[in-house]
Amino acid sequence: MTLLAALFQDAVRLRRLPMKCTPALLAAVCAGFIANAGAAVAQTADLAIRGGTIYTGGDEAPLVGDIAVTADKIVYVGPSAGAPAATANIAGQGMIVAPGFIDVHTHPESFIRSPDAAKRLNAPWQMQGVSTIFIGVDGRGDPAVAADHARLEAEKIGTNIASYVGFGAVREAVLGHNARAPTPPELERMKELVAKGMCEGAIGLSAGLFYAPQSFAKTDEVVALAREAARRGGIYDTHQRDESSYSIGLMNSAREVLQIGREAEIPVHFAHLKALGVDLQGQVPDVIRLIEAARATGQRVTADQYPWLASSTSLDAALVPRWAVDGGYPAMIQRFDDPAAMVRIRVEMIENLRRRGGAESILLTSVERPWTGKRLSEMAETWKVEPVDAAVRILRANVRDSIASFNMIDSDVDLVMKQPWVVTGSDGTDGHPRQYATFPQKYAVYVQERHVIDLKTFIRQSTGLSADIFKLDRRGYLRPGYFADVVVFDPARYAPRADYVRPRELSVGVQTLLVNGAASVLDGKLTAVAAGRALKHTPPAGTCP
Repeated sequence: MTLLAALFQDAVRLRRLPMKCTPALLAAVCAGFIANAGAAVAQTADLAIRGGTIYTGGDEAPLVGDIAVTADKIVYVGPSAGAPAATANIAGQGMIVAPGFIDVHTHPESFIRSPDAAKRLNAPWQMQGVSTIFIGVDGRGDPAVAADHARLEAEKIGTNIASYVGFGAVREAVLGHNARAPTPPELERMKELVAKGMCEGAIGLSAGLFYAPQSFAKTDEVVALAREAARRGGIYDTHQRDESSYSIGLMNSAREVLQIGREAEIPVHFAHLKALGVDLQGQVPDVIRLIEAARATGQRVTADQYPWLASSTSLDAALVPRWAVDGGYPAMIQRFDDPAAMVRIRVEMIENLRRRGGAESILLTSVERPWTGKRLSEMAETWKVEPVDAAVRILRANVRDSIASFNMIDSDVDLVMKQPWVVTGSDGTDGHPRQYATFPQKYAVYVQERHVIDLKTFIRQSTGLSADIFKLDRRGYLRPGYFADVVVFDPARYAPRADYVRPRELSVGVQTLLVNGAASVLDGKLTAVAAGRALKHTPPAGTCP
């Protein structure tokens, strides 16, 4: 579809075209009318971006032209000749103009929940060109969605947020950290909490079945809660039970995700789809075939991915067996102090370390620790102990030290990225460069350097396709009537600066970022404008009190 054809569809929908104007006559007869459609809405716009190469977020080819914005909405997208006047103008010549990027899987708590207003601008994401982030992932979303939205909007944040209600948060609220199934009354309480979160604006139910205590749940428990999200138009997003060979294995884990989707009658979304660890490298084609077979039956299955070869998690999640964390961190430490239990724990930790590729593959990334930026192998050598004993020493000192784990291969990452149902998600966590640099990393390495995907695909996977999957209202596209989330970046300069050694360096190349029509980045610098909003899902009528 061409950009003009897309504009034709929007114009017809908004009743801005004469009845005699048809697609066949579009280029020759109607282009001038469409070019001025926005001007009919606002003779003088508040702001215009002039002469940029416009990618709308859809499948249509780019167009060199203008975008005009009034208040928080786009009022014009098209050729410069038909663009309205504007009170303020931004030069876009030589720049790429696209919808603000949508990051569908993030961990931004140290920013958006900071007491520091400057940190709440969410600079690591804004300087990548991201205007919307998803929170409450991996099963951690607070069921009190409305209160959380109100708090974040009152405190002012730099990016839009969309929230999940979390399977883990719900389970812990009712069962604590215990490794047992809920009683029927407890399950009803858990279902009520999911329904509450959905009715308060959550986009779906997230889960992190890899992590204790969520890992203690059986499939039917997850299905029961996912049905509550399904009834209210939500999606099931999951850090699946096993991306490696820890428990049921990658293929069985993927089958469980699809089973949950079928039985709960809910769309399913694989978070950070990958094959993790030396045992699984090269198995991504099998996972892709499994998902494609499900999609061929009509099941709604999608995924996101980050463009890095190292994952990130906590040291305990990576190495400590799940039975050893039954009851939480204090119970784990008690088992460390039990010589008989520790013999078993140590054996399993050695095997888990092997799965991850050994101590050399584990980079310790928590902030301001004596071992920050060191490999686990380095700390073992420094302390003159075995790597597993070094890990236990670190775990005794800190509840959840974070790590980067180098355990993926290029061919697997490339294949996932090429799938038409995969979008961009940073999984941005403190201490990993993906928090500061996922989108420019994908552009610089996978578009510019290695040519795995093209520029239009990169933008679509980061904007319109994400908005479509998650049903974001008037986001993800540059179209008249849509919210003015817009990024302008320099294709010659857009690049990551963060890496594994210096993970907290802001990216470069974004010249302008509009969030709801307000300039959050201007001339390549943050403006201190916090224009983010909570994007609330609206459940179908009759499904909420």
